[in-house]
Amino acid sequence: MRAVVQTVGRATVTVDGEVVGAVDDGLLVLLGVTHTDTPETARTMARKVHELRILDDERSAAEIGAPVLVVSQFTLYGDARKGRRPSWTAAAPAEVAEPLVEETIRALRQRGATVATGRFRAHMLVESVNVGPRTILLDL
Repeated sequence: MRAVVQTVGRATVTVDGEVVGAVDDGLLVLLGVTHTDTPETARTMARKVHELRILDDERSAAEIGAPVLVVSQFTLYGDARKGRRPSWTAAAPAEVAEPLVEETIRALRQRGATVATGRFRAHMLVESVNVGPRTILLDL
């Protein structure tokens, strides 16, 4: 599992003209799933995201109650080392990835996080205003 975690002043996800997820003063998490990921991997990722000391004064979302916007992003497993057209073979198929994205969201909520989401398999417009900017790649 791979996540790009960014601190944001605000972030939104829009699908077909409707805002389906939004946060203010929190984290935007772009989340990719690979073939070897498991529900345990998803729970570990949730813990790491929630406890990541990336916010102001080296605090975490868990410490200050910052909201989290989770957006599935299979392209995090794109491989463009050969040529210009990325290969997506390292990305888990939707049938595998969707339940693991949902498990990550569920685990974040069980930890007490306020979580907004994108919409799986939808064409999403993701807008964000980065703070810092601070961006971390988590690769499990």
